[in-house]
Amino acid sequence: MSQTTLRKRADQNPADIWRLDHLYASDDAWQDAFLATQAALPSISQWKGTVTKSAKNLLACLSQNDTIAMELDKLYVYANMKSHEDSGNAFYQSMSNQAQLLLVQFLEETAFLTPELSTLSPETIARFEQEEAALKVYAHFLENITRKKDHVLSLAEETLLAQAEDMATAPDDIFSMINNADIRFPQVKNEDGDLVTLTKGNYTSLMESDNRQVRKDTFEALYDTYLKQKNTIAATYYASVKKDLFFAKARRYDSALAQALDDDNIPVSVYETLIDAVHQYLPLMHRYVALRKKMLGVEKLHMYDLYAPLVKEADIAVDYETAKETVKKALAPMGKDYQDALQAGFDGGWIDVYENEGKRGGAYSWGTYSGHPYVLLNYAGNINSMFTLAHEMGHALHSYYTWKKQPYVYGGHKIFVAEVASTCNEALLMEYLLQHTEDKKAKAYLINYFLEQFKGTFFRQAMFAEFEYNAHTMASQGQPLTCENLSAMYRDLNHQYFGDGVVLDDRIDFEWARIPHFYNAYYVYQYATGYTAAIALSKAILEEGEPAVKRYLDFLSKGNSEYSIDLLKGAGVDMTSRKPFDDAMAVFEGLLTKMEALAESL
Repeated sequence: MSQTTLRKRADQNPADIWRLDHLYASDDAWQDAFLATQAALPSISQWKGTVTKSAKNLLACLSQNDTIAMELDKLYVYANMKSHEDSGNAFYQSMSNQAQLLLVQFLEETAFLTPELSTLSPETIARFEQEEAALKVYAHFLENITRKKDHVLSLAEETLLAQAEDMATAPDDIFSMINNADIRFPQVKNEDGDLVTLTKGNYTSLMESDNRQVRKDTFEALYDTYLKQKNTIAATYYASVKKDLFFAKARRYDSALAQALDDDNIPVSVYETLIDAVHQYLPLMHRYVALRKKMLGVEKLHMYDLYAPLVKEADIAVDYETAKETVKKALAPMGKDYQDALQAGFDGGWIDVYENEGKRGGAYSWGTYSGHPYVLLNYAGNINSMFTLAHEMGHALHSYYTWKKQPYVYGGHKIFVAEVASTCNEALLMEYLLQHTEDKKAKAYLINYFLEQFKGTFFRQAMFAEFEYNAHTMASQGQPLTCENLSAMYRDLNHQYFGDGVVLDDRIDFEWARIPHFYNAYYVYQYATGYTAAIALSKAILEEGEPAVKRYLDFLSKGNSEYSIDLLKGAGVDMTSRKPFDDAMAVFEGLLTKMEALAESL
């Protein structure tokens, strides 16, 4: 549908839009709350220098901080979601900017809090909890701050590091300017033979073309453009790695990896276990590559063939009402309580369903502790849209169960577990569809959809994680990172992960240079671990039934009241062990075997 045929926001069916009046009855009510919160912010500074002097002070400060933060969250979410309804609405853009400025002010006013709290000893905290029983709710919050006290420096050193942070963002800022502002891609011919300007946005769709020449031309055009910046990008990434090493050393960590994982108290062994497990299961990826070569009918499989569809999208139209019914049936193994909560979301004004002129693209789940979860969709009436609905409602119900049980201080979710609930829903939907689909082409399409998720989220992100680890190790050993040695190392990884069944086109050696996540060190591994945990959990739910469901719902309700690794252990998934990876790979192997059998009859 072209932009000119899209509905105006005002023309959307009220039944298909979210109910933001559940947060504030009107924009005037939002403005009143904004002014009241703005006026309250300076009061938090009264505790500066005294917050740790007594149990009474500590409780009063933390309670006041939570009250203000909760209202600020609500203000920020409302303003931004209103602006997402129609990006051309200047009124709501202004409201969003107001909320952002208020958030910055809040962060400035509370900057003293963590440094002062980090000085508390376990003995003092225990004594304070005896004096003020209400402080016990903050036990994990305070422990998470004080456990890192060995990495908190003197006031002068902390001030110096804080000042250095502005310079430390330079590599990321420079790469962002190269990648988003300065780089210009050439034109390529699409399937219709028309010249189109290559962009990062249309690269994926062009690489999924049935026309092999389109894929080859697109692949070469993209990497030839990045290669023109090869030395600049290599120097920029090297600077980013050196920044990571500097801060790790300054804060007395054994490595940049240890520092990155310490934020959520993740053992370094989890990262190492991921890499070891992936290596063990690479023969399965090599089998998938061989199947891809066979189904595409090519003499040699090239890197630009890795995203070509093995099965053209089956003609599966799925209207929104059908999608809701199907998702609910698919999630029946989760039990009645989960299904009732899902239906409450469907009926309760949580979801903004269809695209309209100016609406933000994509999909997300958001919301605020003092309200309920919300989901933004751009529902397009196909099977992908149905999976998106299941995915985002997984996020939404994660928040729903957390907010129902936890106090505000534990109302969020760490990145390590954030994608677990959404991916688990997708896995259950996939299993349901496979059981209820008889058409071979449709079934093959579904299986390949799932296999591609494993390839992209588990294997590919693990390869990225290994690249980061190798790059930081090289730099820590005094080896300069150049375009040549980074590319050589990346080529070796591609050969290891994809095997001899694919031609390693030279340009793929430089793929590392276009990945923005590498400037946020040791982030991408969480996609692989989160996906692994979700698949293992969905497998347990289907095989064990009620005991696994009970553990899973308990996990959803805990928010961040425990460290992520402990939350998953409670759900039955120990990410420090090999078992979750074995369970997930058993699912992958089963799907691969089914696809190999179907390929013979398509």
